Amino acid sequence: MNLEAFILGCGGMMPLPNRHLTSVLLRREGELFLFDGGEGTQVSLRRLNLRWKKISAIFVSHTHADHVTGLPGLLMLSSQVDRDDPLYIIGPPRIGEYIETNKRVLDMYINYEIVVREITEPGVVYEGEDFRVRCFPLRHTKPCFGYTLEEDGRPGEFHPEKAEALGVPRGPLWSRLQSGETVKAADGREVRPGEVLGSPRSGRKFSFVTDTTAFPEIAAEVAGSDFFVCEGMFEKELEESAREKRHMTAEQAARIALAARVKKLALIHYSPRYTEYNLKQLLKEAQAIFPETVLSRDRAVFPIEYVD
Repeated sequence: MNLEAFILGCGGMMPLPNRHLTSVLLRREGELFLFDGGEGTQVSLRRLNLRWKKISAIFVSHTHADHVTGLPGLLMLSSQVDRDDPLYIIGPPRIGEYIETNKRVLDMYINYEIVVREITEPGVVYEGEDFRVRCFPLRHTKPCFGYTLEEDGRPGEFHPEKAEALGVPRGPLWSRLQSGETVKAADGREVRPGEVLGSPRSGRKFSFVTDTTAFPEIAAEVAGSDFFVCEGMFEKELEESAREKRHMTAEQAARIALAARVKKLALIHYSPRYTEYNLKQLLKEAQAIFPETVLSRDRAVFPIEYVD
């Protein structure tokens, strides 16, 4: 099953000519999940030729303008195509008020159901058949949340030669064994999945953290992530300024990634003070702590692979 992260915008505070505001789209097979929707989100969706009608849920970190100003246009855009399934919008208190006010003032034509869920405490806020999205509190100037999407573990690798040796013929019984069922061999003996499967394998984990001071509990929430998107708004010499504004430096994001033992860190939400050239300094400082760090760029695509 494919899992990919699309960076729709990587900037913070204000859009720049080549840098839209923060927004990340996760595609899991055919289903799409949007994390924040800053200004310019629609532009990147178009340029990447992504099917926005397939967005199942939007997860909002907080209601500062640079994280939500792209949402009204996206909601109206979704009314231009047929949509049968509801759109879930999940975020902090007052996200419902923001959506309803925009619908009323802009006289939006919405031809599908919008379900708003306001977060009141940490925990699972959305789930599918084999995955769940969890939220956890961050420390910003207003209520703000980080998110993880984590898949269920997978069965171990199937060994067909063991199944054949135990008298289980190729066909539907193999599929049932792989799905965890006990079956009967040709001689009537019961064959259990553990006899033909290897050790259980992990699913994948994606984490999204932006607009917060650095604090140890973040690492526990994002631990083991295969792909960790995290704010790295300032360089190290501006750490005091970052703290005052309730933001992080790239180095602090890297320290969280190191403590959490993630596979890859992608910095995001850069201050507009940094040109494309200056961003190399943020990357250098982060990689000195956590080598598997990359810079998010608008419309960059990151496949998230299984470890085994």
